[in-house]
Amino acid sequence: MADESRKSTALVVVDVLNAYDHPAADALVENMAGVVAQVSQLIGRARDEERPVIYVNDNYGHWYSSSAELLEAALQGRHPELVEPLRPPQDASFVIKARHSIFYETPFEYLLRQLGVARILLCGQVTEQCILYSALDAYVRDFEVAVPSDAVAHIDRELADAALRMMRDNMDADVAPAGDCMF
Repeated sequence: MADESRKSTALVVVDVLNAYDHPAADALVENMAGVVAQVSQLIGRARDEERPVIYVNDNYGHWYSSSAELLEAALQGRHPELVEPLRPPQDASFVIKARHSIFYETPFEYLLRQLGVARILLCGQVTEQCILYSALDAYVRDFEVAVPSDAVAHIDRELADAALRMMRDNMDADVAPAGDCMF
């Protein structure tokens, strides 16, 4: 078993299992294409450093969904090339959410506490929505937050830039390029 101190940071991959069939999909797809490589590299680094990798994904109102069903639906969606490189590893934890925050009425906080996690590194989508709300919920629960600015996708560039500033300035989040983020 890995040393407990090595589990103080977890990589959290947010909403990457997406069929891209919603009204804002085109704007999101354009930006997501530019961050897939960084998210994939972060997943590899976390696994190499034996850090927890936790996927948290919207269930899109399908209450019967499982992680496998969400993955299959995303792979059958409009942009499987954005999903395939981010396929959850077999040993990754998976939490299904129904709203924007990864904490809202999910067992996510309990999972973090069980793993001894004090800091989360958020990547995925959407910067100005789920990433922002999740960072705030982490902050008010006394978790440290890091957001690799080039490993989060946005719909609206202006709102995303404002969200990253808010996370950095109001929540003490470590906002830096993925290559500079430490586990």
